[in-house]
Amino acid sequence: MGPNKIEKRTEIDDPESWVDQYGGFLYRFALSRVKEPAIAEDLVQETFLAALSARKNFQGRSSARTWLISILKHKLVDHIRKRVREQTSDKIESLSDAAVNDPIDASFNNAGGWQTRPAKWTINPTKLYEQKEFIDVLYSCLGELPERQAKAFMMREIDGRTTDEICKDLNISATNSWVMLYRARMWLRKCLESKWL
Repeated sequence: MGPNKIEKRTEIDDPESWVDQYGGFLYRFALSRVKEPAIAEDLVQETFLAALSARKNFQGRSSARTWLISILKHKLVDHIRKRVREQTSDKIESLSDAAVNDPIDASFNNAGGWQTRPAKWTINPTKLYEQKEFIDVLYSCLGELPERQAKAFMMREIDGRTTDEICKDLNISATNSWVMLYRARMWLRKCLESKWL
């Protein structure tokens, strides 16, 4: 072992001096990455604890400061991964909450079947369209839909336009148009059942 390695080894063998020698530098390094003082302090403490447990493995190929920074970098990566997982989990939960509050999704059970079967329509849709009261209710229900869904529904069902025409006019994909039409139909059925039937 050369004199340089002995000097580096001595730095590692004196953990009580780490805080005084490297604490400020490590803290500033962590703070510049996480921007939160409390988290930066925690990361530096975790770095010192990890270094204390791993100091037997220190081979002296770098300075103690470089070695501690490399440990801190790993702690930063772990922290960021944990934060991303938590944010992703929160987003998934909020999406789940949104799905629970979605009236269309509420119509189905977990297996994809109806919660409550829709009522049978005994009225001929063509004759129904001719009745002014029904038209008023239909347009009232259409007004409750998101604008693009209502427009897609009217283009398809009232104007008789094709999927290609709807996609071109609304600048959407065919799949998106089918989803919009499906959701519009589901909402209108529910709305008409409550306001008309």
